[in-house]
Amino acid sequence: MSARSSFSLVGLAVAFAAFAACSDTNDPTAPVTPVGAAEITTDIVTSRTLFAETTYTLKGFIHVANGATLTIKEGTVIKGDFATTGSSLFIMRGAKIAAVGTAAKPIVFTSSQPVGSRAPGDWGGLILIGNGITNRSCPVDVEGTGTTAGTTTGTNYVVSYCGGATNTDNSGELKYVRVEFAGFAPVLNQELNSFTFAAVGSGTKLSYLQALNGLDDAFEWFGGAVDADHIVAYEALDDGFDMSEGYVGRIQYAIYYKSTVLTPRSGAGSPASDPEGIENDGCNGTGCATDTHNSAPLTIPVIANFTLIGTNDVASSGSAGGFGLMLRRGTGGYYVNGLVARFPRGAFSVRDVATSVRGGSVTTPSLTTSDIAVRNVTLLESPAIVFEAGQQPAYDMTGNAIVSSANTAATTFTAFPATAPTLTTTESAFDWTPGATSVAATGGLATFTGKLATATATASSTGNAVAGTAYVGAAAPGGTKWWAGWTVYAQK
Repeated sequence: MSARSSFSLVGLAVAFAAFAACSDTNDPTAPVTPVGAAEITTDIVTSRTLFAETTYTLKGFIHVANGATLTIKEGTVIKGDFATTGSSLFIMRGAKIAAVGTAAKPIVFTSSQPVGSRAPGDWGGLILIGNGITNRSCPVDVEGTGTTAGTTTGTNYVVSYCGGATNTDNSGELKYVRVEFAGFAPVLNQELNSFTFAAVGSGTKLSYLQALNGLDDAFEWFGGAVDADHIVAYEALDDGFDMSEGYVGRIQYAIYYKSTVLTPRSGAGSPASDPEGIENDGCNGTGCATDTHNSAPLTIPVIANFTLIGTNDVASSGSAGGFGLMLRRGTGGYYVNGLVARFPRGAFSVRDVATSVRGGSVTTPSLTTSDIAVRNVTLLESPAIVFEAGQQPAYDMTGNAIVSSANTAATTFTAFPATAPTLTTTESAFDWTPGATSVAATGGLATFTGKLATATATASSTGNAVAGTAYVGAAAPGGTKWWAGWTVYAQK
């Protein structure tokens, strides 16, 4: 072979590599998306790959159709178009998303507005719809959808998630993914969240996710059984973690922080009147059984190693909010090894008779027989527990290993803002690791037993083994700072 021929082959290889790096589909014959910027304006009906060399803008309500897989490479930035209110990405039933970033190169969904001009509700959010089981009969639609008639591509047509029968369903994987400045509420109590998981099954992988400054909930689960680990919610205008309609997944290592009420963009919706750290319900509304709050399957998640920090201010907690955990409407679940601070109305509330029944209507629910338990939780700067008079017996603090500490949030963590964050505050202000002598370094439930042990007997699809710890909260003393490098803090 001549030197000239060899050079030509090398040149061809380089050109092909450049072509492959820029192409944003799985079809090598498809047109090349140029490096720089691209718009996505229509539904994705065949498998497609998005690359970090290109910044993508969602213009409209984009649906990944049944049978298609959307692959998003590490470091890719996807923006929601501000000019198209509610622009969102839906992973439909039978479709998959493969969005796997790294701590050094997370995948970021954010506002198309420039830094300094961003606000909650600048775009809609990320929504996964699976074939998992819920406790509401059809028709039930994803909240916030259906503002347009028909099924025209790229528009906000009705999306249903009821009637599924497969709690092991697989909608793909999200890892090291941030969703910023999202949320869309076309009408009251009908909202898209930063992350919405509607009937998503346990075959799906969710880990290392952050929601920043969302208009509604940071994370919301409607039924299904998907697990999640290492998740962060900063400055949501409603709840950090909201579960209902028969959700039975397991969540471990979760951080919620709320210091203020940010101002959403005009036309996207309003801040909630009852923001909580965790808000869990059984079944409520149309489609529930006649005995509404006892609709099966029951909502019985496992939430382990959570750190929930509120505003410490009634005025910024809405007219009915300000609780670390709001457990109501017949929910069950096991809430263990938590740290709850600065919630002005109460660290948690067991709201009604139907919820109390899940624990046997006793002061210390048994892990052997109960479907609800709050165990090994340390409270800081918060009233302890709130119960509705005559609805259920007050929990025995000692029997449930619930400790009300005189410590403060500022003295509990390695780094924590001494005053409320400002526009110049960054993620460096937060280090959720407790010191060796911190109140959070001890007090955990190290060994799970009874129904809690049964519910956590198998590892999640990500390989996370939900298990007991000797500490409380989302970070181990002296352990890995698992949020570092890929989470951010900003207000605009």
